[in-house]
Amino acid sequence: MRSFMLCVLILTMSAGCAIDSLCRSSREEVIQQVVPSSVQIVIEREGQRYRSGSGVAIGARLSGQGTECLVLTSGHTLSQRSDKDQVFMLFGRHRGAGSKVSAVVVAHRDTDEMDLALLRATSGECVPGQFGNPPALGDAIWVVAYPWGRNMTLVSGIVSQVNANQPDDRATAPRLIVDASVSYGSSGGGVYDADGGLVGVVEGYRTARVSFEGSASPQYVTLTVPGETYVVPLADIRRFLVDADETELAERVPAIKDPDR
Repeated sequence: MRSFMLCVLILTMSAGCAIDSLCRSSREEVIQQVVPSSVQIVIEREGQRYRSGSGVAIGARLSGQGTECLVLTSGHTLSQRSDKDQVFMLFGRHRGAGSKVSAVVVAHRDTDEMDLALLRATSGECVPGQFGNPPALGDAIWVVAYPWGRNMTLVSGIVSQVNANQPDDRATAPRLIVDASVSYGSSGGGVYDADGGLVGVVEGYRTARVSFEGSASPQYVTLTVPGETYVVPLADIRRFLVDADETELAERVPAIKDPDR
């Protein structure tokens, strides 16, 4: 408490000074803040895992069965499922194997305009992340995900493109892009600012097809293009939660001011 009051006093006496960095969370504190909110998504068919993804806890509420955890992930991770497929979430994976619980799909969108899903599960290990503000070009970011369905990874980067003032043509519209490299299974992972605020979730990444000769039929491999990771921005997350009738969650997402108003 004393250190907090000292920071307030220093900031008051030196407004606009770089001394305010003394009051910001350290790198280690930010990592400890964001990592527990990460969740691994697993889809099983006939008892066998056949798809995996990443997610981030954004809310918790009490129910008759315990604590309901609401987790945001990418919509395409849950697409093309059969009625027999089961969805699970693994909490506490940053500490090891984690705990596996059955999940319910609350809302799901996988379209050209929206790629998000909201899952619900009962877990005593739910640690919701805190939303940050829309990032600016060049801002430092962290990405927490579970590539290839394996262990958690933490990668850093910067915002390399922002999506302000989008034109009507979505194909040519600027998007929120970060240069942190990700791979298969990272979709739905949380993207955080330098202070640990959630600023989006991983939507996908650009790939390149590399062909090679030496056989009768053409062969190729698909590779991830480093530094082009697409992110679902806060504005889309807020709109998705409103459409899903999760008003309380939507109100936690900072509203984006219209520059033309």
